[in-house]
Amino acid sequence: MRTNFFEDGKWWVSPYNFTPEVLEGLDLPSRVQIHDATLRDGEQTPGVVFSVEDKVRVARKLDEIGIDRIEAGMPAVSPQDEEAIKEITRLGLKSKIFTFARAMKKDIDMALECGAHGVIIEVPIGYPKIKTQFGWTWENVLERSAPVINYAREQGLYAVFFPYDTTRARPEDFSALCKGIMEQSPPDSIGIVDTMGCATPEAIKYMVRWVKKMTGLPIEIHTHNDFGMGVATELAAVAAGAEVVHSSGNALGERTGNAALEELAMALHVLYGYDTPYRLDKLTELGDLLSELANVPIARNKPVLGSGNFTRESGIGVNYVVHDPLVMFGTHPQLTGRTGEVVLGKKSGKASIVYKLDQLGLSEANDEEIAEMLSAVKEKGIAKRDILDDEEFRVIADGVFAKRAA
Repeated sequence: MRTNFFEDGKWWVSPYNFTPEVLEGLDLPSRVQIHDATLRDGEQTPGVVFSVEDKVRVARKLDEIGIDRIEAGMPAVSPQDEEAIKEITRLGLKSKIFTFARAMKKDIDMALECGAHGVIIEVPIGYPKIKTQFGWTWENVLERSAPVINYAREQGLYAVFFPYDTTRARPEDFSALCKGIMEQSPPDSIGIVDTMGCATPEAIKYMVRWVKKMTGLPIEIHTHNDFGMGVATELAAVAAGAEVVHSSGNALGERTGNAALEELAMALHVLYGYDTPYRLDKLTELGDLLSELANVPIARNKPVLGSGNFTRESGIGVNYVVHDPLVMFGTHPQLTGRTGEVVLGKKSGKASIVYKLDQLGLSEANDEEIAEMLSAVKEKGIAKRDILDDEEFRVIADGVFAKRAA
């Protein structure tokens, strides 16, 4: 692992991330894998439907980025989902392909028929779920889970035990379930699932250490973003020793979505110093593809993917945006396949006008003309309540230059 907060032409983040006092408080695993669930959990976004062809395109792009595991779907949902998973496994991708399954032998058989490498075996454990929705006890959950985990492993599948709504489970229920599972049917790994996105980072750290102590198993973390902390809680889990983080591209998912793939990849590589294998410069390509297929626009200020991430309207520091971006940004735009951009509006300054004239190949202006253009730009930005496009600025500049000719 690296401990460099600065790498020329790539990033310049806080050196305090890597001070001994900070690092001593972390139990970081030697390696972290990303398990992406865009094709299953991401498609559960209301109104989002991916065709078989869509899923194949997304899987190819995930593999191109270097994502470790792709949860290609749940074959029991529909014949189309089953077909998509089979198409993806036939591609021979480097990413391992997983399916999502209920604690039912037939779901394991479907995973095998699809050619999957592993399976996520879901059961409820959150008290509101087992008490109200299912009318079960933890004993019922164990009874249903144990034989299915054993069957999946006997068939050569990597079995992830996925007791969902974990963060709302009663401690006595969850600890008894973990003890029973380890006695009867130890899985390959176990998931801590913040289904309602309602746990704090501190609670997640506690749970990761607690479950590791109870089971000795690798820990997988799966969170939602209801309180805006989906990525933060997954990184907290990594800091406590979790080896696998679950994600969804563009933070797609039910309600407020899942932990964002692109944010996790960037944070692991840049902020935590992992030498990840991921093509960070391909993240925006995945984001654009998912936005198109899901018909869900990417917010202008969305971390990593937003069109405004490297855009500067304020006149202060304009020269650095293009020529020395790390003065103005934590990461160089090129790291994610982007470029810095200067735009004009209410908050622009004279340097912005000079830059834009040069960028558009327009004539040089004297101080008086620059001041006149700036005044017109600010007026237009206030009236429009937005930034100006290049054509709007051309009209302003041409009007000013026309006075010179007269």
